[in-house]
Amino acid sequence: MSSYHGHTRSHKRFEERHGLPFTLLSDPQMEVIAAYDVLVEGVTKTGRVSRRLVRSTYLIDEQGIIVRAFGKVKAKDNSQQMLDELV
Repeated sequence: MSSYHGHTRSHKRFEERHGLPFTLLSDPQMEVIAAYDVLVEGVTKTGRVSRRLVRSTYLIDEQGIIVRAFGKVKAKDNSQQMLDELV
């Protein structure tokens, strides 16, 4: 999921290129981001307050129930991690 509205088009291209059977979300109003509590605030070394998204994935069943949640995931490892959960 992305909080940047412009990512909607790039998400769609990614879905099509990889034949994904699901939709990648974009959340420019940050409603889902707030609901899933994945926006964290911190202070940089220069003392500036910054906000960033915690890269997270969720395994959600057919009834919409979160079965597993993974926070602070690494993109290169997460796809295998999710596939392992499905087996």
